[in-house]
Amino acid sequence: MGAPAPQLPDKLYFKIGEAASIVGVKPHVLRYWESEFSIVRPNKSRSKHRLYRRKDVETLLQIKQLLHDQRFTIEGARKRLREGSRTGAARREPPGDAESCEVRLRHALQSVRRELQALVKLLR
Repeated sequence: MGAPAPQLPDKLYFKIGEAASIVGVKPHVLRYWESEFSIVRPNKSRSKHRLYRRKDVETLLQIKQLLHDQRFTIEGARKRLREGSRTGAARREPPGDAESCEVRLRHALQSVRRELQALVKLLR
């Protein structure tokens, strides 16, 4: 089996060098994977630098595991990622009581607030 997944720093966005370091590949590999996996679409700053979201980095870690550890082809990895996203949606649990729903909403709003603050910081 492969090494355990690295712990992601508590950040919303990662530059390509940071993302490559976390994933354990060179930046040109990430750019190639972007061309092969439509699920990976980093944002671009005003200066055209790639900004990967946490979700993108997590997806890149999955892609690396599929390609390097499990020896999937690019097409096989694409298919596995599509299957995984479908089964993930099917496994979602139904909403609980009003209190747990409120807690989930509060967490979601905090996450959105952090993302907006990070975007404002980038735009300055």
